[in-house]
Amino acid sequence: MNESLSSGLIDSFGRRVDYLRVSVTDRCDLRCHYCMPKDFKVFQEPADWLSHSEMARLIGLFARLGVGKVRLTGGEPLMRRGLAELAGRITSLPEITDLSVSTNGTTLERHAASLKAAGVRRLNVSLDSLDAGRFREITGRDCLHDVLAGLTEARRVGFAPIKLNCVVHADTPEADLARLLGYTLASGFILRLIETMPMGSAGQRFQPANLTQLGERIAQRFGLVPALDVGDGGPARYWSAGGLPALGVITPMSRHFCASCNRVRITADGTLYLCLGHENRVPLGALMRQGADDEALTRHILAGIAAKPERHEFNTEPRRIVRLMSQTGG
Repeated sequence: MNESLSSGLIDSFGRRVDYLRVSVTDRCDLRCHYCMPKDFKVFQEPADWLSHSEMARLIGLFARLGVGKVRLTGGEPLMRRGLAELAGRITSLPEITDLSVSTNGTTLERHAASLKAAGVRRLNVSLDSLDAGRFREITGRDCLHDVLAGLTEARRVGFAPIKLNCVVHADTPEADLARLLGYTLASGFILRLIETMPMGSAGQRFQPANLTQLGERIAQRFGLVPALDVGDGGPARYWSAGGLPALGVITPMSRHFCASCNRVRITADGTLYLCLGHENRVPLGALMRQGADDEALTRHILAGIAAKPERHEFNTEPRRIVRLMSQTGG
């Protein structure tokens, strides 16, 4: 066990896992049509969510195994009460060097300052269109102004850079993407375009766009140049403006990055998922509530990492995964 601890989390394909994405709730106040059906109601009971203490305990075990980077996700994480308090617990762990939050931004104006004070370093905000009607069509709510206000407040309290995530499918108007890029360039944000994945009935409705080609076309339109390395270790490929990253594409479908995958996910009830495109899981939360001590939980974590699949099979088996993205964590 001590030898395993010192070597960190290495899967059977030689990949080092040092990034943990933690869903704090499966609830969301939006119904983005590629993520969650508008009539979806099969949510976990809040009593099944890990408490902040339980989450901090699990994250601490991963930290001692070599994880230094954590992202809090949902659902919509800002719907979980006391998120800043949980963030403070995580940033107090000496091994954690980077804590970030992914949010839809609807309540970010209210929470940005407390997240910054708790030690959250980076924000990713979902934004698929600057057209109010199109935004309402995608999300099910007329709240674009709230998201934009949240972005303004996040910038005011010192978050930088702020990344805007835009999910793109074959029917996404290219004009929407160009308008978003113009906005992010003017605001000092970074726009990242993400190909849809066939997660559950919502994601399987859409054909992904090939962002390898589309990203190049939009980048040329704005005079951006390829960025060789932006230093964040993530899967995005970037174009820059004035030497700074401005536009990125994340291409799990047209040009997957499984060979360098360094991440795993924990759901709100403490289930460890090793890959979005597989059902491999370890019920860490259930084991914890059954009385498993830290040594036993560590053994289960190591066994799970050893079973991490080599790659997803979204292209060959697009209807394989029935769980929604919101149920897994972004």
